[in-house]
Amino acid sequence: MTADLARCVAEAYAVALPHRGKGKVADYIPALATVDPNRFGFALALPDGTVHTAGDVDIPFSIQSVSKVFTLALALRRLGGSLWESVGREPSGSAFNSIVQLESENGIPRNPLINAGAIATTDRLIDGRSGDATVAEILDFLRARAGDASVAIDAGVAASESETGARNRSLGYFMKGFGNLRHPVEEALGVYFRQCAIAMSCRQLARAGLFLAMDGRDPLTGEQCIKPHRARRINAIMMLCGHYDNSGEFAFRVGLPGKSGVGGGILCIAPGQGSIAVWSPGLTEAGTSLVGAIALEHFAYAAGWSVFD
Repeated sequence: MTADLARCVAEAYAVALPHRGKGKVADYIPALATVDPNRFGFALALPDGTVHTAGDVDIPFSIQSVSKVFTLALALRRLGGSLWESVGREPSGSAFNSIVQLESENGIPRNPLINAGAIATTDRLIDGRSGDATVAEILDFLRARAGDASVAIDAGVAASESETGARNRSLGYFMKGFGNLRHPVEEALGVYFRQCAIAMSCRQLARAGLFLAMDGRDPLTGEQCIKPHRARRINAIMMLCGHYDNSGEFAFRVGLPGKSGVGGGILCIAPGQGSIAVWSPGLTEAGTSLVGAIALEHFAYAAGWSVFD
């Protein structure tokens, strides 16, 4: 099985490689506009500690919205089901930074993986603490899951996020106007911008996602990070909402829960099997890594991994 998976990784990388450089880098965040569009990495982490890799797997990149999966796990661990008072669990069918549904739905975002929902989730995670303490918790969690204390925030990206964050501030103030933020907007956004600016490599990110593949338990440390039913529900939300208005297409082609980020990363979870991280900065119009999605589609087919089997 291990040799077969190594071959599947190599094949998926080779199939996607000719498309490297295609798509559009997220230039609306100036710090991301300078990233080399030809970068491409693929890492598969297995519960026994094996990691199969291809390409640029040890170069840190801005995980952006992939961070939302981890803050959701922390918020559910801290707050339990009361989190759902502030955010829904339905696909949005809209762009990641859309404000349209907030007005008709009384400031309650559709799900935790669109920007408004992630801001609401981060607001609840703060839970009366300082923003700095909340960021420290997020970083500690990711470092523990990655097994690597070098995971850090890219200060330049965080500053760039804040400087160009008018749309996200609009979402925050709109929700605040409906009473759906419990902390000052700038405090919630200060945490949100920093969590999105966390830099990780494919190797680190794949390792960090393993607990979601194993019912909330980190198979390499033995720690039960979140309750099993919550891990399953996070995977369900990733499947339905992880790629914004492209989530149905991703589920159709790949058949696994995933979360994309405009830094070009995708975290993909194969329940009971392993965790996959890909990175290539060129994006589709929906904000998903073009090359990464091609590689994941081929890998899932070659490995026979799908939640629909």
